[in-house]
Amino acid sequence: MTNKPTLLITLGDPAGVGPEVAVKGVAGELKSGRSNPVIVGDARVVRNAVSKWSAGVEVESSKEMSGLSNSSGTIKVLDLENCDPEQFEVGEVAAYTGNAAYEYVVRAAELCLSGDADGIVTAPLNKKAMVMAGHEFDGHTGLLAHLCGVNTQYMVLGSPKLRVIHLTTHLSLVDALKRVKKDRIIACTRAANAHAKQLGFSEPRIAVCGVNPHSGDGGLFGTEEAEEIAPAVEELRSEGIDAEGPVSPDSAYRIAYEGGYDIVVAMFHDQGHIPMKLIGFHDGVNCTVGLPIVRTSVDHGTAFDIAWQGIADHANMLSAIDYAYNLATGSAG
Repeated sequence: MTNKPTLLITLGDPAGVGPEVAVKGVAGELKSGRSNPVIVGDARVVRNAVSKWSAGVEVESSKEMSGLSNSSGTIKVLDLENCDPEQFEVGEVAAYTGNAAYEYVVRAAELCLSGDADGIVTAPLNKKAMVMAGHEFDGHTGLLAHLCGVNTQYMVLGSPKLRVIHLTTHLSLVDALKRVKKDRIIACTRAANAHAKQLGFSEPRIAVCGVNPHSGDGGLFGTEEAEEIAPAVEELRSEGIDAEGPVSPDSAYRIAYEGGYDIVVAMFHDQGHIPMKLIGFHDGVNCTVGLPIVRTSVDHGTAFDIAWQGIADHANMLSAIDYAYNLATGSAG
């Protein structure tokens, strides 16, 4: 990786808001001159989007990375030429665009794994459309885990003032509670520590949340804190990791937001998502931790209902590019 990392922005589902937020986001990133953003998509779709929302910006395309110049004034497209704008309907779920979005992620992952790019920023794809195309994955996370050959990965939601890693995500609350176990907490907190270090925090301060009200209040409201979380934190501290817990969740996020912690370990989906959606709705970023490559994403869906209308907010894409840049360069700490 050079001081000017190459970041691949996948176009997402062409029938959704992906093309709009991608071209707006890349146009914005080009002004900084700090990275080399490349859209992985279909150049025909990108040119249509640029003509609508980034008029005057040049588009350069090639079917190979080696065919793209180092010019900082153009939107560069790695052209897979797999989605003719005449062959799909805006705002409709279809196998055709689902397959195109799938292929953008596959190509981007291949390039990062080979060392030809430094990170991926994903615009939204539609899970149903991808499955309709014959690709049985639960979304970007499952697909990238498969492509990278890993079994364990974690979701981090990050913003400039708060970062949260999730012990569990898409499970019922009953099932999530069954996974609040010492070994899992240790593994997740180690991943949190590594992630924060990659961002540039030399000695990350980590809050490990409790799972019960008031972290169990000495066993009055549950025993997970005493039996699983506290022993995990003790072992993590013996390894030199600056973990604190179990911290009552109703305090942990306020302290972190005010700068007291660099990252918070949430025990289940809503424990982490609710505070992030409250304070980081526009600048929050979805990041997959545990992959051998950098991957960030906008924290919204394809929004078919407003696709290609020029009203999609690209602030989240700018944040996702910024977060990927920080991970690739270690410049956030």
